[in-house]
Amino acid sequence: MVKVKSLRPRRIRESFTDKIFLIVVYAFLTVVLLIVLYPLVYVFSASISSPLAVSSGRVWLLPVDFSLRGYQVALSNPQIITGYANSIYYTFFGTLVSVVLTVLAAYPLSRRNLFGRNIVMFFITFTMIFSGGLIPTYLVVKQLGMIDTRWALIIPGAVAAWQVIIARTFFQQSIPDDLVEAAELDGCSDLNFLWQVVFPLSKPIIAVLALMYAVSQWNAYFDALIYLKSASMQPLQLVLRSILILNTTASGSMDAQTMIERQQLADLLKYTLIVVGSLPVLIMYPFVQRYFVKGMLIGSIKG
Repeated sequence: MVKVKSLRPRRIRESFTDKIFLIVVYAFLTVVLLIVLYPLVYVFSASISSPLAVSSGRVWLLPVDFSLRGYQVALSNPQIITGYANSIYYTFFGTLVSVVLTVLAAYPLSRRNLFGRNIVMFFITFTMIFSGGLIPTYLVVKQLGMIDTRWALIIPGAVAAWQVIIARTFFQQSIPDDLVEAAELDGCSDLNFLWQVVFPLSKPIIAVLALMYAVSQWNAYFDALIYLKSASMQPLQLVLRSILILNTTASGSMDAQTMIERQQLADLLKYTLIVVGSLPVLIMYPFVQRYFVKGMLIGSIKG
């Protein structure tokens, strides 16, 4: 009777040095994971602990004396809702304008038949090293009539040089010249080719650009501090800053006990406001992470 050998694939036996190497690698990655994860867990645990526990330093990993006092104080401020709406507005429209302008700048610069593209790239790269400075930028924004308007947070920083370089490299690697020539022979115009061919093939880099610009817009507060005067147009980050300063500054007429309680609440609000301000970005990132990694790997090839 003939015995049939098992067709199951055999595992390659690892040598002793390979096992030691893998153990060291896994140990190193575990340490890195703990280093990255600990601040996140600590901030969240502190945000749901009592003000006394946070101020006294008793929170080091898990929540102590569970309390939502920080969220109650932060979310009870009506400016929080206004700040959230403003930040969503700036993030959405700012990201949309930035992505469109970046693609419109990067794609032509990726084509070898564009006259003077190296000169244009030189000036774009030059802005990464030298800039006009705060005062000249403010004067330009003022002359354009954008002071105390929403455009002041969208237009001045709409295009970033580094994003243009990444997108340009992506187009060079992903949109071959043969495809462009074939479209031209079929009578396709440049705008139709950009809309019907380039955009569908560029989802990874568009996701990368959208995430970069969205995070930048969401976290921005310095431009709002300079250009905006109306409280009704302030983004969330500026509102959170105002709440933190308001609860940190104590009045001289308060007694000692009230001042201590206010300081404890201010310590708690630091962690609560971090969670409130970071939550939308943390929710958005998993949906674009796959495209983000792919686009960064392709766009990082600087050949």
